[in-house]
Formats: sequence, structure tokens, C-alpha cells
Amino acid sequence: MRLRPFLFVLMLGLLPVARADDTLTLQQVMADPDWIGPPVEQAWWRWDGKAAQYLLKRPGERVRDVWQVALDGGAPVKVADADRAGLDAAGAVLAPDRRQQAFVRNGDVFVRDLGSGALRQLTRGLGEASRLQWGAGGLVWQADGRWFRWDGNAVMLAAQARAEDAPGTSPPADALRDWQLQLFATLREERAARDATRKQDEVWRRIDPTRAPAPVYLGKDVQITDSALSPDGRWLLLVTTAKGADTGRAGKMPMYITESGYEEFEDVRTRVGRNPPAPQRLWLAEPATGTVREVALTGLPGIQDDPLADLRKAAGKPALQGPRPVQVMEMRWRGDSGTAALMLRSIDNKDRWLATLTPTSGQLVARHRLHDPAWINWNFNEFGWLPDQRTLWYLSEESGYSHLYTWTEGGQRRQLTDGRWETSQVSVSPDGQRFYFLCNRAAPGDYEVCTVPVAGGPVRELTALDGVEDFSLSPQGQALLVRYSAAYLPPQLAWVPAEGGQAHVLTDTRTPAFKAYHWIQPQIVQVPSKHGAGVIWGKFYGPETFVPGRKYPIVMFVHGAGYLQNVSARYPNYFREQMFHNLLVRQGYIVLDLDYRASEGYGRDWRTAIYRWMGKPELEDYLDGLDWLVAEKQGDRTRAGIYGGSYGGFMTYVAMFKAPGVFKAGAALRPVADWTQYNHEYTSNILNTPELDPEAYRRSSPIQFADGLQGELLIAHGMIDDNVFFKDSVMMAQKLIELRKGGWTLAPYPMERHGFVHPDSWYDEYRRIDELFRRTLQP
Repeated sequence: MRLRPFLFVLMLGLLPVARADDTLTLQQVMADPDWIGPPVEQAWWRWDGKAAQYLLKRPGERVRDVWQVALDGGAPVKVADADRAGLDAAGAVLAPDRRQQAFVRNGDVFVRDLGSGALRQLTRGLGEASRLQWGAGGLVWQADGRWFRWDGNAVMLAAQARAEDAPGTSPPADALRDWQLQLFATLREERAARDATRKQDEVWRRIDPTRAPAPVYLGKDVQITDSALSPDGRWLLLVTTAKGADTGRAGKMPMYITESGYEEFEDVRTRVGRNPPAPQRLWLAEPATGTVREVALTGLPGIQDDPLADLRKAAGKPALQGPRPVQVMEMRWRGDSGTAALMLRSIDNKDRWLATLTPTSGQLVARHRLHDPAWINWNFNEFGWLPDQRTLWYLSEESGYSHLYTWTEGGQRRQLTDGRWETSQVSVSPDGQRFYFLCNRAAPGDYEVCTVPVAGGPVRELTALDGVEDFSLSPQGQALLVRYSAAYLPPQLAWVPAEGGQAHVLTDTRTPAFKAYHWIQPQIVQVPSKHGAGVIWGKFYGPETFVPGRKYPIVMFVHGAGYLQNVSARYPNYFREQMFHNLLVRQGYIVLDLDYRASEGYGRDWRTAIYRWMGKPELEDYLDGLDWLVAEKQGDRTRAGIYGGSYGGFMTYVAMFKAPGVFKAGAALRPVADWTQYNHEYTSNILNTPELDPEAYRRSSPIQFADGLQGELLIAHGMIDDNVFFKDSVMMAQKLIELRKGGWTLAPYPMERHGFVHPDSWYDEYRRIDELFRRTLQP
């Protein structure tokens, strides 16, 4: 019988916690992760469904090899270099008749016959192919901005668009040019002959099926950002922005340790609000004729509303004039080319629309609007067409959790999943009768493959692996290839019948050295919230047996990204930190890692709890966690420390500055000090922009309340971090200097970016953290 996490928590008091091996060292924990064994990074089915192929990192190198393992048993084998030409690849697209599948390997397009296994290469060096789609007329794909089509016999250029004026476009008025043409008959005759030749060529292109279509011209004042060709090659959707739009002032990042021996500078991103993404326009073109017409976006419901009107007024900014600007996020044609589905967002990210466009009418019709007064999630935006060519499926957080819906031509809408859990990674069975997806129904961190009929019905879990990462259906739809993981198990492969049943494990890439350690299994716990949040899920690391009456020093870990889930049954993003926590427990600490408010996996309200005030609810959750450790785990409130990286570094600042004296020590790694320095795509969702919502930035940026620092603070930061700039830590250092604060240190790492890659740097950073906690928290 399988133990669900919530049952597992109840039984922890009855089970001994595994003892950490005394030989484990900080040097080993922070060594190159090759010593653990490579994770299965990507996997796909062999065409016949009898074997899986997957990528593994080669030890000591950055090269990824392809391995293969049969489903009926046998050891995995590395695919020989001489056999690589016959490989399949991830992301294969099944033909409507389910007799062939197409995929991209090394940028080229291949088609595999699923009956005989015969492999046909369609392109070689024609550009990096992507966005393969089958239709009644064959296969289409994009490569280097051009669209190609295969009709079963030949590969042809199907469509191309250029941000140029069409040949023959009248130039701007120029008196000198007009005078020259009046003076010289030869110039007039040359121009007339040139125009006649071009027009005749256009006629021949339209009536000669052996010729490629002429480019579609959109004018020199735009920049083409995206396109989508209908599978029959007749219609081309195009997305543009204005050429020369102000993109804001980019940063310059200095690099001091370089091969050249000289200081070098790297261009990096702009800051939030300088400038927001450029508005986009949508066009519908017919490549065969070159005709282009604009598709109006002004009819989207709610587009004329301004959700930020009150903030705009309070900030003394002018009212928004006209409809809100929009971006086109994705376009998907129906297989019969009769209709396209589009996903659009307002640039303020308060609205997301799904709309359809029938090319014969050229009108965009909204089918679904998702509005959020905080921000629309960047996850859970999957959508597509079912093989019936009339049903659109999509994910939406409108209920507060991501769930699966269908919309059928005629207006029928159906919700297929529901509950306080999330639906993601949707796939459709080859016969179009079932959906497969990831679900976390039993607990927020317990991920399985689920299924539900397209026509509606009960949701069933097909796996019992707890930590499913992703999956893919076999070409015949009879089995699932599942990538799964666990606390000390990097992602591995198993297969499961498509109807559910026993999982058959295919790989275990861990090294004997890693498996030899007796790792402390994290206890999945639920911390009661005193601030109206219900419970906060966490991972607790503690000794096998608590000494009665003893008070244990506390270390609290804060994961990064904000919207990330670290309390799950999966292999953690912070696998080094998990091993470090084993060392801390051996040294006498207890450790708590929380999925604080803003974390992934807990629904819309949990995600948006930080809107306009980052740091406030998260700190409340950590203070509740501290109370829980004191009450339930013999924690010593007077000896508590906190650490984390990126968002976790930001939260370390918040804890040290906003709760003075509560934490005796903190290690802020690659931390955000001032949110005005971060990027637009992330920060503007949560805090709007500094000009529009200055109060949100003032109360969310740690540099504004650094005078609250008590205890010891370590700041560690990669100097070539192009995510959270090293400048943030330089600014914080200057602020602490001006405040005449003591007890803080800054550790710079000249050759590290946001995620460290060199074991020497990892070791040095965590040596400092270890020494900080020993110095401040140990008796």
C-alpha cells in the first residue's frame, strides 16, 4: 500500500530517521555533482514503443550522450556515434492518420513511418526547424523566419514575410527626383520597364504552381516578432511591433577575470519599467497573393478598462488613452486550417484572452477571458485543438487553481477537472478520446500522471511514483514514459501502461558512492499559520532521536524564485542544500525549509499573496515556522539563523532587517536589495512599475530598511550575475557603510553568474555559511 505524504507525516514518530554518514564532508557535498550521478535530462520513445531513448551528461564533460533502454528488460546502453543517424527525438508530432510522426533532430526535420520504421530526412541545413504541425495538406514548419511545407513528395518554401516596403511602393515625395524624371525620358522608360517586369513576374508566380510564393511585405516601419502558417499553406498570421520602439537603457556588466587579460563588458537587461514590452499588432496574410490585412484587437472584452486607473491617478500619471496595449503570446492553427486559436495578454498582465480567427472573415472572436487583479500566471497557459477539429482545450486558474476546460464550436464549455489542486502538462491521446496530465491531488508536492475522458468523467491517477517530473505517450498511445524523482534520486525513467498499473523502472544513474550514504529523509510537515494562511508546508530535517530537555539551534532555509516549489516528493532544485542540511543535523542543528506564500503548487491565492508587498507574508510564514520549531521540535528561539539564495537571499535580508534580533545570523546569497534594479517581466507583475506604484517598491525593497540589521550578515554574490546584478550587493554594502553597521561581510565571486558552476566557489560559499552558523548559533 502506498503512503501518501499526509499519512507519512502522521507515522514519522513511529519510524526512525536514517543516520547521516559520519564520513560526509562539506567538500564532498559541494563537489561537482557528477559524483551523484547524472539525471535523465530528457527522454522520448523509440518509434516502435519498445524502447526509450534519453540524454545523460558525460562524466567530467559538458557533452550529452544518447542512451537507450528496452522496455522488456536489459541494461541501458549508450548509442554509438555510428548509430546516431537513426535516432528518434523528443517532441515528435503524430500525423492525423497516426501512421507517421515527424520530429526535429539537430535542427533538421525527419518523418518516421510507424509501420515499417523507415526514416526520411526532409531537410538538411535549411535552418533550425521548429513548430511542426500536420494538417490535411501535409506537414509545415518554421526555420529561420521562413515557413516550409512537405506534401508527402517534395519540400517547398510555403511562406516568408519581410519587414520591408513591397517592390514598386511609391517613395516619399521628392521634388529633385520628380524633376529628374521630367527631364530625362530614358529614366522614365527604365522605370516603366522595371515595373512591367516585376508585375509580370507577380502574375507568373500566382499562376505557376512550381514557383515559390513571393515574400509578404509588411513595410519598413515594423519588426516581425512571430508568425504561424496554416497547415495547408494558404494563410499566414503575423505579429509585429513598431520598428525603433524604445527598449530602454540596457545595463553594462563588468567582467574582471577574462581570457583576454583585460576588463570586458557584457550587455545585460534593462530594469523594470524601462521600458515595458512593446505593443503588438496582428496581421493575416495570403502568401499566394501577397495580400495583407490587419486583424483588430480592440474588441477583446475588457480591453478598454484600466485596472491600474487608481494607481495611475494616485501617482499623478495621465489616464490611459484608448485600449490597453496587447501582446500575442501563441497562435495555433486547427489541423484543417479552417480556424486559428490565439492566446493574447494585456501588457499590464491583468488579462489573458483565448480567441479564434476564421481567415475568411478575418475577425478575432474572444472565447475566454481570464482576469486577475494581481497578475496572470506565466504557468498554466497551455491550449490546443483536439483531433475532432472543432474542440479547443485550455488551462485556466479562474477557479483559484489550474484546471482543464474545453470549448466547442457552438459555444459549449466544459470544465473537466476541479478541486484544490493543479492540472498541468496536458497531452491528448492519439485517438483524441482522453486527456493525460500531471496532478497533485493527494498533496501539493505529490505529482502523478492523471487522466480524464474528453467527454468528461472521473479523474484517475495512473501512477504511484509521488515525484513525477514529466511524461510522454507512446506513438501508439499504449504506454507512458515517465520521468520521476525522489528526495535523493535524480530524475529517472519508468514506464507505465496507459491505463495505469505497475511502474516498470528503467534507469538508476546514481553512483555507488552516492547510494552508500545514509541520507536523512526530509519529513514533510504542515506548520499552522497564525496569519490566516491555513498551513505552510515544509521539510524538516532533525536528529534520529531527540535528547529530552535539550534545545536545538535552528537553521531556516528559504528557496529562491518566489514562485517555486521545494517541498515536494521530487528531487529538489536545492540538492546541494539538502546534503548541507544533513551536515547541519549531524552538527546538532534542526533545519526547516518552507514553501512560503508565493510558492508554486498551492493555487492562485497563495501565489498572489505578495502582490504589492513582497516580503511581508513570507516573513510571517517563517516566524510561524520558528514558533512551530520551538513548540514541536525543541528548537532554541535564542539561536536561530536563516539563509537562502536569490529570492531566498532577499528574504534573508527581510528577516534580518524587519525582525531585528529574531535571527542571530543570516546568509543572503545573490540577493535582491532593491526591486527597481530587477527585470520587468517578473517584477512588474508583482509590484507594477516604480513610477506607477512607488509605495510597493519602497516597502518591498530591503535597502529601504537596512537600518534594522542586528546580528551577523553574510552577503555572497557572483560578480557576473546577469539575473540579480552584483550591483545590488554593492548598493547594499554602500548603504550599510553609510548606516555605520557592523557585523556584515561581502563575499564576491568573480567567475560566477546567478547559479554557481565551479565547485571551488560552492565550497567557499558554504564554508562561510557553516562558519557563520558555528560562530553565532553553537553554544
